[in-house]
Amino acid sequence: MSARTLLAALLCAGAGAAISGCASIGAASGAVAGVATGAVTANPAVGIGVGIAVQAATDEAVNRYMLRMHADQQNAIATLVGTLPVGASEPWRVKHTLPIENGHGEVRVIRAFDTALASCKEFAFSFVDGDKPDSKTDWFTASACQQGSAWKWATAEPAVERWGTLQ
Repeated sequence: MSARTLLAALLCAGAGAAISGCASIGAASGAVAGVATGAVTANPAVGIGVGIAVQAATDEAVNRYMLRMHADQQNAIATLVGTLPVGASEPWRVKHTLPIENGHGEVRVIRAFDTALASCKEFAFSFVDGDKPDSKTDWFTASACQQGSAWKWATAEPAVERWGTLQ
């Protein structure tokens, strides 16, 4: 494979990743690594193996990063819930250094209850998709419980719809 062909393949994969977003970063990385390795070794099997390994590693790194970003949102919401009395509502906002998974909306505390293990609050929260006045707003319900002096997210369902399987 010539240097021009390799460069064209790398540019196409990079452009595809930029256009399609985070979900395809692993596939694009694997394709680039596979093409580059196959070109250097002249062995397509080695290129395929390297491509698959790079895709898996990249997908894992992206999933871990997204999990951390979602945890930031959940922690911000749970902390706010802990400060609010039943019936109160307040806006929430998370802004990350990288402009990925920033979020904002509103939190409304529905009820407070005690279990044998912790004091908890059930709440509804909105997630606004964008900053325009007519941005789509979705509402979800969840629970937060006091853990020591901090309030932590305590619900896996039904908020899975918002964060996918990365909760």
